[in-house]
Amino acid sequence: MDPIIETHDLCKRFGGKRAVDGMSLAVPKGAIFALLGDNGAGKTTTIRMLTGQLPADRGSAKILGQDCWAAAEKLRLKVGYVPERPRYYDWMTIAEIGWFAAGFHAAEFYTRYQQWLDKFKLDANARLDAISKGEYAKVGLALALAIDPEVLILDEPTSGLDLLVRQEFLGSMVGMAAEGRTILISSHQIGEVERVASHVAFIASGKLLLTATMDELRQRIIRLKLRYEAEPPDAAVFGSVLQTNGSGKHWQAVLQDPRLEALETLKRTDGIHDMEVSTLHLEEIYCALLARKV
Repeated sequence: MDPIIETHDLCKRFGGKRAVDGMSLAVPKGAIFALLGDNGAGKTTTIRMLTGQLPADRGSAKILGQDCWAAAEKLRLKVGYVPERPRYYDWMTIAEIGWFAAGFHAAEFYTRYQQWLDKFKLDANARLDAISKGEYAKVGLALALAIDPEVLILDEPTSGLDLLVRQEFLGSMVGMAAEGRTILISSHQIGEVERVASHVAFIASGKLLLTATMDELRQRIIRLKLRYEAEPPDAAVFGSVLQTNGSGKHWQAVLQDPRLEALETLKRTDGIHDMEVSTLHLEEIYCALLARKV
């Protein structure tokens, strides 16, 4: 199946700094694809190219098989987008901002917008300057969903929201993906995204560190812990080494793409005790990948 969102060697430079450096991604239909990294990693610049706000300096970005820059106007009718800090005409009510936006879309837009207001339990008569951050974020999502998009792009959608509101917001993504929508969500709140994402891409300094499905990730990145008698093992024998540490006779390593046969041999090695192989949380994986990059 062809990817719904695809970038190839995508690059963007601002002055002498490369904000996005050779980004290649493939997002399948129905995925909740998390673009993860710290502030300044290149997530927003990537999204601005995907949403037709910036042209690429090199490489390509496509959604639904169409070039994101050349076909930007057409794609806006199929791609819902919520920026990190959405700003509307705050003197309007929630209903009025939907009515205003409806003038740029098909006739069904406002009806769908009202339906999403009901689902999000928003008061249509409330003024935008009098609602909470969580409600404001839901207005942005309702506007994006009112076009009935095939693709939904969310840039740091939970930034500044309370914990319970963030969890509710992210939880709603699962239902949307189940309806067949493809969702790309960027975040530096790596731990929170873990429970909803089906695919992840880790980026730092504009570069892609790793991309995989969640299932693949659990197999590709592991922690090896053990106790040894004489000398610690050579971690490089068991996979690409991201981190090693330990104290006394206790030793551990974080490995990428572990060599399973070598690990089985290690189990039977004299002087090796209490060997344990475990998976990592997304935050731990990101920190390990970043440590290797540095």
